[in-house]
Amino acid sequence: MTDGMDRREFVRLAAVGGALGLAGSGLPAMGSPSPKAKLISPGCRRSKVKIARLYVGVPKAHYPNPDLDLQKELKVYERAFAGMKNELADVEFVADELVSSADQVKALTAKMQNADGILAIHVTLATMPILQQILSLGLPTMIFSAPYSGHEWHVLTAVRKQKLGENMVCLLTSDHKQLAAAIRPFRAIHHLREAKILNVAARQSAEYANAMKEKFGTEIKLVELQRVLAAYNAVDDREARAEAARWIRGAKKVVEPSREEIVKSCKLALALENLLDEEDATLMTVDCYGSMWNPLCRAYAYPCIGFTRLNDMGLGGICQSDLPSAMTHILFQGLSGRPGFVCNPTFDFSANSAILIHCLGTRKMDGPDGPAAPYWLRSVMERQEGAVPQVRMRIGQKVTQATFSGPATLAYFTGVITDTPETERGCRTKIAVKVDGDAETLWKNWSGEIHRVACYGNLTREMEHFCTFKQIKMVNEAV
Repeated sequence: MTDGMDRREFVRLAAVGGALGLAGSGLPAMGSPSPKAKLISPGCRRSKVKIARLYVGVPKAHYPNPDLDLQKELKVYERAFAGMKNELADVEFVADELVSSADQVKALTAKMQNADGILAIHVTLATMPILQQILSLGLPTMIFSAPYSGHEWHVLTAVRKQKLGENMVCLLTSDHKQLAAAIRPFRAIHHLREAKILNVAARQSAEYANAMKEKFGTEIKLVELQRVLAAYNAVDDREARAEAARWIRGAKKVVEPSREEIVKSCKLALALENLLDEEDATLMTVDCYGSMWNPLCRAYAYPCIGFTRLNDMGLGGICQSDLPSAMTHILFQGLSGRPGFVCNPTFDFSANSAILIHCLGTRKMDGPDGPAAPYWLRSVMERQEGAVPQVRMRIGQKVTQATFSGPATLAYFTGVITDTPETERGCRTKIAVKVDGDAETLWKNWSGEIHRVACYGNLTREMEHFCTFKQIKMVNEAV
């Protein structure tokens, strides 16, 4: 079972975990959401996404049919929304109306002023004045228009190039499932505005923190070491041992870390969660290779298991006080409900691949309710100390990697996982990603810092919509 731990010690720890963890301690099974997390949706714990849902149609319009029954048409959409109830559980419709005139939109303005976005469902012809009134509010607006709804798409093509249309995206589709997809960019906007990041470091850039607050509303708070140590010392050792037993029991193999190292790491993991709860925050990052390496990582524990644990729970744990990665992690959670894998590449042009590597891996890349990937417990490769989950991700899985190069630019590329290399070189967790485009071009166009965040799925369309609403330049560096 393990190289760094004998079987008798493992069995004893597992028994402790069963007695303390599952038989009355109140702790969740490993990787399951904590009862303290109080998440409304993955990455958000403060409030629901506020959407104005407006059905845009006029009676007796000539198109799609002068005899169209508007109320019957609305019921078709209502049934579609009912079928997406679980996906929209974190959504509050602050306005939910059929609007047949621009004046009706004006009457709803006060109700919509705090909305994260407007979902305008196009039903009939002769509605362009209504749509123009909606767009004049300046709120992010998604116009859903099924075939045969009207010819307004033709005018909207021109409007999108004007100032009136700078906050507009149109979905021209018969797929009612796209109604839920239409809300995802609004969810990301909401998550970023509600997010609070705790940064454990000796110092941070006030300029960067202020820029993120101004652009997205995100609060980044500096946390001093002494507060972390106090939280660490406040954790009951029995709870730390129970948590360690769960991690050991779940691992395919424990290689370098000792029992003591894993227990200390789990004690810090519980302390980090407690700090997030105290601050009503959702993401923690630590300057673990800089100002916090010697005082925290060497004398107490590395935060790696704690970060993986937070990511599994639908919160966030980010290495090395990497604030751009923290912001990107929150964006991905909002767009997909899934966490990310903070990583940096090494390139293999011969395979048109970027090999994305980092010692810390995220187990629940499908989201907190999804399956957990297999993992080993290892040391941090470069330091040859600490405890870190080496995660085996899913071969054949499409991924998106991105970062906020600054508040006005989102750099990204997509690809498919072709391998999870096992080698004692580089970092522990690795995924070889065959690039959509050209790996050499990606290298030539690389901008910003070395770290990016990789997320399961092709999120290009969702990112495009988000970037339209936030006036962000989106750059595919692989083409």
